[in-house]
Amino acid sequence: MANTIDQVYVDTFENNVRHVAQQKRAKLMEWAQVRGEESENHNWELLSSGNASIKTDRLQATPVADIPWGRRVAVSQTWDWGESTEQEDPVQMIVDPNSNLTMTGGYAMARACDDVLITAATAAALNGDGTTTAVGVGQIVGDYTTEIDFDTITNIQEIFMENDIDPDVPKVAVVGSKQTRKLMQLTEQTSSDYVKAQALQDYGIVPNWLGFTWINSTRLVVPAADQKDCLFFTKSALGMNIPKNITARVQEDPSISFAWRIYLFTVMSAVRVQDEHLVWFKAADTV
Repeated sequence: MANTIDQVYVDTFENNVRHVAQQKRAKLMEWAQVRGEESENHNWELLSSGNASIKTDRLQATPVADIPWGRRVAVSQTWDWGESTEQEDPVQMIVDPNSNLTMTGGYAMARACDDVLITAATAAALNGDGTTTAVGVGQIVGDYTTEIDFDTITNIQEIFMENDIDPDVPKVAVVGSKQTRKLMQLTEQTSSDYVKAQALQDYGIVPNWLGFTWINSTRLVVPAADQKDCLFFTKSALGMNIPKNITARVQEDPSISFAWRIYLFTVMSAVRVQDEHLVWFKAADTV
């Protein structure tokens, strides 16, 4: 007699969904000048610095500094994400697919916000007269042959100081996983002779070190194998305009058997506003 008891074994399933490991929030938006103007393009007005001169005579002509004005332009683009489920799907599943798919779409849109800012950081910035401005040579450190180290970081701080960026202006360092690992190997980052031991226990690295808030990002540009574009900047470096914030729609579509359509979109743009407030580190992505 055949043993068929295995045919009535019970399978059990979770009643909630585990979203796979992924970045769920925008990490860099708090480090940009974010606006919400409803426009195709948004402009940031710039005024150059000037120097005072010595007055050499009585009643001499009033000087005219003729300080140059400029403008940086962010051009809006629409980003979207979509998925569909059949009417029968929700009633045949323990979990609600529509709400979980909406969450997944929201995570994707948040990552897109970081992508827009990262792209704008090193792209040629659009000026008000239609020309573009590349990142200046003086704002670039490395040539993809140098790993991050103590000297690199102090060199970047020196550039900010030479640009007359006040030391008390908050700065962020956006680096990759291998750069974070390298930091963990630096005595200056891990020894209690230099930093607070509690921060190391909580985070593995000191989150605020050498004047930077450190953010690990897996969205940074990889020009080639073993290369990584790391970014160091202040909140004045990048401008972001969001005419339409992330919006979700979950509706039935009568054209395809009333299937559920999950759709998210946003309209946003970004541009590098002040070149002196950003340093581009072309790092060797090795340890």
